[in-house]
Amino acid sequence: MTVERFYPIGTPGQPWTDADKATWYARQKIERSYRDEVLDKLERLDSVFDLRQYGALSINADRYPLFAVHSARVEPDAPWVLITGGVHGYETSGVQGALAFLASSAAAYAERLNLVVAPCVSPWGYEVINRWNPQAIDPNRSFVPNSPAEESAALMRHVAQLGVSFLVHIDLHETTDSDEDEFRPALAARDGKAFEPGLIPDGFYTVGDTENPQEAFQAAIIAGVEQVTHIAPADERGEIIGSKVTQRGVINYPLVALGLCAGLTRARFTTTTEVYPDSPKATPEICNAAQVAAVQAGLDHALAHAQS
Repeated sequence: MTVERFYPIGTPGQPWTDADKATWYARQKIERSYRDEVLDKLERLDSVFDLRQYGALSINADRYPLFAVHSARVEPDAPWVLITGGVHGYETSGVQGALAFLASSAAAYAERLNLVVAPCVSPWGYEVINRWNPQAIDPNRSFVPNSPAEESAALMRHVAQLGVSFLVHIDLHETTDSDEDEFRPALAARDGKAFEPGLIPDGFYTVGDTENPQEAFQAAIIAGVEQVTHIAPADERGEIIGSKVTQRGVINYPLVALGLCAGLTRARFTTTTEVYPDSPKATPEICNAAQVAAVQAGLDHALAHAQS
């Protein structure tokens, strides 16, 4: 089968060579500042939380240190919670929503849980507004043994070194129009496949775990978020991004099998949030608030049902 050219890099129908990946990398441009938009905000939180550097990106260790925010003190009898953002660096509200939760709401949970927040897992991706890392690898398919993505590997090491079991892991993401315009075509081209157009859902949804769906937990998040922004409807096939809708605004993936960040801890309560920032009904402020609402609703549900 002949694959028509739909992306400017590579030979249609053939996976990218190292030279193709170098061409892709050369096209990436710094669009915003990790220092100004993330690190400066983290430094302002340092007096309230325990700010820990858990690595740095080899492309520029000084520019891209990796930080996690921990509760100021460990509560021995309280459950552990992981919140991650910016695994896909271009998904802005994942990063800014995590930071907003820390600044506005996290203190209310201080005595009830032990919190770990990695707000920007992929800082180079954040600056160039891209889904991949500099090697054209998707960090959110790389939470696997011997990970090929250093962003994923660094977070995996940090979590493993804590030596604790997590009750909750909420991974904050977005689904954007650029998924269809740029990132899915780039993925198909990189892998030497044909591009099959899809539909971008208009609204918020969550991705639960096929192996551990926790329907009530997902429903609680949807109920919390719909106070802030609209929930994505199923398409005419009863699907969202090609997956069956299991309840309003919820689909499931096999998180661990796909190497997704939300499967990292194998926590009892796990989800990936998906905000839609390109909706005419949305603003950056609404998207950030939706992420905060998702975290709060998820934590409230998990804490209420931790012993059940």
